[in-house]
Amino acid sequence: MNLEYLNKYARLLVQAGLNVKEDQIVVIKAPVEAAKFVRLVVKECFERKAYDVIVKYQDEDITCQRYLKANKEVFDEMPDYDADFYNTTAQKGACYLSLVGEDPDLMKDVDANRMMSFQKSSRKKTREYRNRLDFMECQWCVAAVAIPSWAKKVYPDVEEAKAVEMLWEAIFKVSRIDENDPIENWNTHRLSFERRVEKLNSLGIESLHYTNSLGTDLVVGLPEDYVFAGGGSYLKDGTYYFANIPTEEVFSTPHCQRIDGKLYASLPLVYNGNLIEDFWFEFKDGRVVDFDARTGKEVLQSILDADEGSRSLGEVALVPYGSPISMLHTLFYETLIDENASCHFALGQSYAECLKGALEQDAKTQLKRGANQSLVHVDFMVGTKDLSIIAKAKDGSKVPVFVDGKYSQEFD
Repeated sequence: MNLEYLNKYARLLVQAGLNVKEDQIVVIKAPVEAAKFVRLVVKECFERKAYDVIVKYQDEDITCQRYLKANKEVFDEMPDYDADFYNTTAQKGACYLSLVGEDPDLMKDVDANRMMSFQKSSRKKTREYRNRLDFMECQWCVAAVAIPSWAKKVYPDVEEAKAVEMLWEAIFKVSRIDENDPIENWNTHRLSFERRVEKLNSLGIESLHYTNSLGTDLVVGLPEDYVFAGGGSYLKDGTYYFANIPTEEVFSTPHCQRIDGKLYASLPLVYNGNLIEDFWFEFKDGRVVDFDARTGKEVLQSILDADEGSRSLGEVALVPYGSPISMLHTLFYETLIDENASCHFALGQSYAECLKGALEQDAKTQLKRGANQSLVHVDFMVGTKDLSIIAKAKDGSKVPVFVDGKYSQEFD
């Protein structure tokens, strides 16, 4: 394992991902297998003069046993002491790093309803924490770490130690960790988003029409005063941070009542340790009215039944076929990475930053403007090498955004 690159990666997550501020509390969630790397991250946080660093380790095997064997009532209500931790640290202006890495097959025998019940309960009980993230008051970053069970799923034909090494190498590559300074790499990467974002925001788009050979034929309306964003985000106080490392996407908020047609997923989705494959949705007036999946249909059903907003879309994201991640020709079974190899959507919660003035408005007002509200946000991939996206502007003109899976010449 490349210790130099691990240190660079830790520095990138702390300085660019979170952009930790002096005297700020840092909360880190991570798989227990990643403890050695977490120590490097903690060291970087304190070198940035963090007030405190709190690490919450997770053991996926224990989590699986709990879902399988604990009393089902355990999952109906998040304990106050857990909720209070997140709400209190958010009140104090903490920032949050989630290091992800899990066995995509581990939860296949778990009742999806138990998992959804716990997710809904936790989101309700931590509403203040969620609001501070959603309304751009606290930084957060999600990044990947290699663990043995995940590595063997991605690279099944090599021994475990080699698979872990290969997965770390892939994480370094997609996170732009190389012989150069990683912070400078990401400053350059940040600039690459700006021209496309500016172009999309200048078009006055009314809707986007998606078609491809899988059968996708979908029209997605955009709200009045939509905003495309890409790369990182700004807190209200001006702090710039990257919520996802890696990221290759330019994204916005669709109008949750103006989505019609059929949409096919192009890659599998791993959700809470469950694999969903070969699935599609049919939308009418913004809501899923029909769907199917070859594998994991019951898990997909649990997502759609989570609440009123889970049957609509909260995010539309543009990623060109042939992005650095897609060029690896590897299915990672991890949405954080796979979504940056492909155009994608998300069921559920929208991003307030993608609607002008929405950060100063309550959820009810945002919903009236077309920004979906939900307790869930589940990304799934739809991009293909023949994907076409045509933007229709308010003046009736049409502009090709994607041709053959990539940005048209107007955006290059």
